[in-house]
Amino acid sequence: MPDPIDLSDDALDTLITARLALAGVDLTQLPEVADPATGVPTREQAMTSLRTFLRDTVPAINAWQPPVASPEAAQQAAAPLLYPSIATAWAPGSEGGAA
Repeated sequence: MPDPIDLSDDALDTLITARLALAGVDLTQLPEVADPATGVPTREQAMTSLRTFLRDTVPAINAWQPPVASPEAAQQAAAPLLYPSIATAWAPGSEGGAA
């Protein structure tokens, strides 16, 4: 997946719509006009929020590493994963992942 920071709004909208469609979520069910009585977000508010999340939050989550002195200690400090080789294969500084 390309870096969300580098994508245009239109490209992000396509990515968001496709990923939500795969999960069974249809944003066209949201209203086009805000309804203060229900507080339901409009389609544009939802898309704006999702674009912001992809540009700001996801890169920060993906870049997080536990604060340790060495890569060997990082393996001990990281939260346990069901399939750690998947998470470490593309980690910064890895040499192709676990063997």
